[in-house]
Amino acid sequence: MFRLFKCFKLKEYILMLLVTFFVFCEVYLELKMPDYMQQITVLVQSDVTNIKEIILNGTYMLLCAFGSLLFTVIVGYIIAYISSIFSFRTRKRIFDHTLDFGLEEIKKFKASSLITRTTNDVTQIEMFLGMGLILLMKSFMTAIWAILKILNKNMVWSIATLIAVVILLMVIGIITIIVVPKFKLIQKLTDKLNGTVRENLTGIRVVRAFNAEKYQKDKFEAINKDLTKEQLFNQKTFSILQPVMLLVMNGLALVIYFIGAYLIKDASFTMKLPLFADMIVFSSYALQVIISFLMLAFVFIILPRAEVSAKRINEVLNTKISIESGNVIKVKEQGTIEFKNVSFKYPDAEECILNNISFNINKGETVAFIGSTGSGKSTLVNLIPRFYDVTEGEILVDGINVKDYKLEELYNKIGYISQKPVIFDGTISSNVNFGTSKKKITKKDIEEAIKLSEAEEFVLKMDKTYNEHIASSGSNISGGQKQRLSIARALAKKSEIYIFDDSFSALDYKTDSKLRKNLKKYMSDSTILIVAQRIGTIMNADKIIVLDEGKMVGMGTHKELLKTCEVYKQIATSQLSEEEIKNA
Repeated sequence: MFRLFKCFKLKEYILMLLVTFFVFCEVYLELKMPDYMQQITVLVQSDVTNIKEIILNGTYMLLCAFGSLLFTVIVGYIIAYISSIFSFRTRKRIFDHTLDFGLEEIKKFKASSLITRTTNDVTQIEMFLGMGLILLMKSFMTAIWAILKILNKNMVWSIATLIAVVILLMVIGIITIIVVPKFKLIQKLTDKLNGTVRENLTGIRVVRAFNAEKYQKDKFEAINKDLTKEQLFNQKTFSILQPVMLLVMNGLALVIYFIGAYLIKDASFTMKLPLFADMIVFSSYALQVIISFLMLAFVFIILPRAEVSAKRINEVLNTKISIESGNVIKVKEQGTIEFKNVSFKYPDAEECILNNISFNINKGETVAFIGSTGSGKSTLVNLIPRFYDVTEGEILVDGINVKDYKLEELYNKIGYISQKPVIFDGTISSNVNFGTSKKKITKKDIEEAIKLSEAEEFVLKMDKTYNEHIASSGSNISGGQKQRLSIARALAKKSEIYIFDDSFSALDYKTDSKLRKNLKKYMSDSTILIVAQRIGTIMNADKIIVLDEGKMVGMGTHKELLKTCEVYKQIATSQLSEEEIKNA
């Protein structure tokens, strides 16, 4: 856990030293009060009562109490600042690190788990830092100091106190051993619960359409019951601490007074008063020892959970990024792509999903990829922006291996439109003008991109047009509208290469046709890659690459492939009439 504290700067370390000093002062003042109480006890029992001395010692006690309170407030303020800074920086570190994750790392940690680690797990450590660390310091100082104060008072009282401490330590140790393994399970169940809630909210339309509310409720309830069961077990186990602590505390006080009564009874007259004063002071210090262990018990409640949370956060922060950035930032050639004997398999797979793929794409060409479901079309184009790295072979963009590019430079070259459109909470304009590019995207660029993507039709009908609010995931617009805004976002970048990963599937044939004409007319200098299921979308492509079971089985124009590629011919006959095929 302490590895996470590397986020602190010199200022925070200095503040921590100040906190330690202030806690020391707080403990000193608290433990000084029994000494004044002893003086008052002696003064009250003496033959000649000195009121001034009693008032003076009482005033010192009040000043100690006020000073202790003041130091407590200062410590609370500083530690609240430190713990908040820790939370802020740690969440930022996790978020920044996950932004660098490739798809391989994203699949390793589910989204729900990453959310839990960024929120709940950080909160657990913040709680330990804000409360547990202070209690740990205070309990340690109080226990050691109080024990030193009473060691030479009376051996019998000291042995009674030692027995009480041993009993407390045994109870704390047994409870910790029982409960600690449960905390890891609780965090995993919290991940699972968050994942179920997220899945339900994301798929709410499907849940309702298939009348699956009861199924989702039962699924949630099962996980919730497991989590509640573990939480209840921990709470019930920890609830044993309080009565044990009170029993030991009151029992020790009773034993001290019981032993003291016998000692005072058998002592000489001159020793009775000092023994009585020692008993009062000893009982006060003994109770301070027990209270310090009460505080220590609370630390042991929050420390194990914080430790589990720290391990989970470190798992994320220590995850090595598989997609490492190169250093190439400038190249002369533009818009060319070359695959050289490329093979690829997913990290956990045994067999390659792509096998020995080789082809060239020249600047300004429109190249389409088609094949049956699972043939590797989307996987192939996703290798270009390095969502994954190739297993064998190499991919060259503008004559340079994609692995050698600085990632920012590579992404600036590519306008990517995903298979599933991603829309962010904001306005039409903010969704189109998203991220950064080589050139600043102007209002004119946004309007032009929306026009080219055939999104102008519905955008101008909205009340606020380009400033209309779009909900997260585009839940207040249709699938086709989301697709067109996603395309507009890529077009606004004015990239060298555009990758359309089955991005026309949600569009009707009329919009699809208009959009392709716009791309041909206004993006003639750009290289366009299209993954498609519909023959009609790619018939006019300069080059069509046919994939089947991860292998390239054909490459050419539509007419050429009808003659030379059986797989393509089968796809064409399943979608087009004989007349359409003849007239192609």
